Amino acid sequence: MDLQTYLARSYTAYQATEHAEAMLRENGFEALRENESWHIVVNGKYYVKRGGSSLIAFRVGSRPYFKIVSSHTDSPAIKLKENAEMQSGIYVKWNTERYGGGIWYSFFDRPLRVAGQVVCETEDGVEAHNAVSSYVVTIPSLAIHMNRTVNDGFAVNPQNDLLPLVGLKGKSVAESLGYPNAIAYDLFLAPDELPFMSGINGEFLCSPRLDNLTSAYSSLAALCEGEGEGICVAALFDHEEVGSRTRQGAGSDFLVSVLGRVCAALQIDAEKTYAGSFAISLDNAHAVHPNHPEKCDPTNRPVTGGGVVIKAHANKAYTTEALSAAVIRSIFKKAGVLCQTFYNRSDMASGSTLGAISLSQVGMLTVDMGLAQLAMHSAVECVAKSDLDALQKGLVAFYSADFELGENSVAFRESK
Repeated sequence: MDLQTYLARSYTAYQATEHAEAMLRENGFEALRENESWHIVVNGKYYVKRGGSSLIAFRVGSRPYFKIVSSHTDSPAIKLKENAEMQSGIYVKWNTERYGGGIWYSFFDRPLRVAGQVVCETEDGVEAHNAVSSYVVTIPSLAIHMNRTVNDGFAVNPQNDLLPLVGLKGKSVAESLGYPNAIAYDLFLAPDELPFMSGINGEFLCSPRLDNLTSAYSSLAALCEGEGEGICVAALFDHEEVGSRTRQGAGSDFLVSVLGRVCAALQIDAEKTYAGSFAISLDNAHAVHPNHPEKCDPTNRPVTGGGVVIKAHANKAYTTEALSAAVIRSIFKKAGVLCQTFYNRSDMASGSTLGAISLSQVGMLTVDMGLAQLAMHSAVECVAKSDLDALQKGLVAFYSADFELGENSVAFRESK
């Protein structure tokens, strides 16, 4: 599966994880389950899922240290409440709430697909199913004739303005998906537009969910392609957009549990192994906007097409240290991959990623990185095609690199 197909089909974290699993199976990775015993061997390739929307894959080399790339599977979307059906005159609409921090006006007048997970009763209990609607819906804008000041500034009221028009006759949400016996669901309205290239030379890839499915896909593709020492890990977490403090999020015990079980199966000391390990927290970064360059830091101004971005922050919204940044710059430079640096303006609040949250569970040297992106959290976002290629190349080099961490140094070995 190529990146554009992955972006187009992965409407929610459930579908992103489902297609990630398919990629791994095609490349010879073996499924493990948290509620079963694990048999792990050197040179083996494995993955384990949690909650249907998070996944950790790993390839076992002979040296006892981890090389981890963490990303997230979720994106801002409009979430359907239960008992969603609402009547407005002859129209049927559904009750919703916001998931994450989207640019909500960008979701108006676009095709939105219903997708996520539906839970149904069975003879023995209940069972969860991934679901995607065969239809799309829209959220129509109010005509300018009825809101003459709309172009002077429009504040979206989420309870009134983000309700989709679903028909002139009603069905329950679950019935419309073909699950009349559903008793619960976790469903979203996600932008349903195919990725496309833009620019006079086709330099830019535009698509829903570039943040952060480009990172998830790139880490998986690099894991499948690369070879090298150490235990190479691609960790895909749900719920980053709402804080990661869930069973499937980076704030859970999922990563530390998997790493600990790998260490136990290989009979290596976990704490010693973590101390010699390295992690990349991979999530996209803000590029300089061509119409608003004043919003960026005066001297750290990443641009689309300028290479992979290393993100840093004095108060540790990002995990980057001088040593971790130097390690990545060295690995990427040897692979011919350019790096650039992002800092927020000092008078603006910083965003955050899952890196710092993961570090609270298992401590290791970590760097925050990502693609330079425009229109972050819009229904359609934008990156440079050349940066995607650079990221893939850099991650292959990272997984292929062999190094040893000291207290204040990192020694590189010649890769086999």
